[in-house]
Amino acid sequence: MSERYDAIIVGAGQGGSPLAGRMAASGQRVALVEREHAGGTCINEGCTPTKTMIASARVAHLARRAADYGVDVGPARDVAVDLIRVRQRKRDIVQRFRSGSEARLRSADTLDLIAGTARFTAPHALDVRLNDGGRRELTAPTIVLDVGTRPAVPPIAGLGDLPYLTNASLMELDRLPEHLVVLGGGYVGVEFGQMFRRFGSRVTLVQRGPQLLAREDADVAGALAEILRDEGVAIWLNADARRVEAAHGGVRLTADVEGEERSIDGTHLLVAAGRRPNSEDLGLEHTGITPTRRGYIPVDDRLRTEIEGLYALGDVTGGPAFTHTSYDDYRILASDLLGDGEHGGRNQRLLAYTVFSDPQLGRVGLTEQQARAAGHDVQVATLPMSHVARALETDETRGFLKAVVDVATQRILGAAVLGPEGGELAAALQIAILGDLPYAALRDAPIAHPTYAESLNNLFAALP
Repeated sequence: MSERYDAIIVGAGQGGSPLAGRMAASGQRVALVEREHAGGTCINEGCTPTKTMIASARVAHLARRAADYGVDVGPARDVAVDLIRVRQRKRDIVQRFRSGSEARLRSADTLDLIAGTARFTAPHALDVRLNDGGRRELTAPTIVLDVGTRPAVPPIAGLGDLPYLTNASLMELDRLPEHLVVLGGGYVGVEFGQMFRRFGSRVTLVQRGPQLLAREDADVAGALAEILRDEGVAIWLNADARRVEAAHGGVRLTADVEGEERSIDGTHLLVAAGRRPNSEDLGLEHTGITPTRRGYIPVDDRLRTEIEGLYALGDVTGGPAFTHTSYDDYRILASDLLGDGEHGGRNQRLLAYTVFSDPQLGRVGLTEQQARAAGHDVQVATLPMSHVARALETDETRGFLKAVVDVATQRILGAAVLGPEGGELAAALQIAILGDLPYAALRDAPIAHPTYAESLNNLFAALP
């Protein structure tokens, strides 16, 4: 017999979990169905483990640079990375975060955390195949999908016939790759490419487009590419991968690079060529929801699907795949389902994000290219990190700041900060934009010296 709930959440990710807890706290009877583990991609395969390992890679990098600071730790060539210990540190932190999330969910009196895989049998009915065997039939007037995405595997000849790594499996290696070939130059490719180069692997990034980080302005992406090259990462741009085959006990990738066929042999291949939604096994054909051509679930500004009572949030909607956007999706739905409905919709939010390269790339708002395409008359302010006192004192002078300002309103439209703590500086600029401050307010503010934030004074000093 079917079990009736007030609401069912499918997926215990960064939007689904807090929504389930909030609805249960309001007195509703809620089922949260999760087929693998609480926390979603962020805690288990994304933000938490990758940034933990990036921290280990940075320590190795600084150890090799110790002499630059007058510190003698022995020859740089003697710095060794114990990948098993790095992996265990990562596992311990992930387990701590995951278990904390699960404990909070299980402590809710009217929330059932169900381990299984859900599939629609009707618009408001789900068949759940339990992980420990058996099935449960669930119904609810409100169903929210937070099923996320997984690594996309491009249709490259031979790729399906050879073992390859994803972001998740790469972090489970117990031995460093001798030569890691990375297919893709987006956030994942950049972060892992630099990380494993610092661990001691030879790394080659193969990017289909003309620059890394395709959505960034060319000057920003170019500066980051030069930083990676300076650390010994080889980068192929305009490289259209054609085939993959076994070679010398590893893998050979062949690509068309600006009309010329080139091959690279590596011991390991990381596929970092985007993500695909986990929507194909949901039984959407039984709901009336029509997914997009790429399988994303279309929603409106308030995260409603075309079927009343059915919602989707997080990465499966095709929006920017960031934890903070998923969490803001939760805020939207909580506002509509439990509150006053006054929280702004997904199209009104000011997006910021950070690429955790070293130095970081923090981004908020429009790029210069986007601002001009939108018809703004803009002026651009730039400042090299080598002109920032704090950066000179810490010997972290790579990168630059860039802000795009509307000439008529004197408001900041967007900014990129490629530099130490670039994500934090981008957040400061985000707050200024949210506060509708003119750029002169940051130019003239008595920001503490010497901080990285003080660079905002000088960034805008050259503007009229």
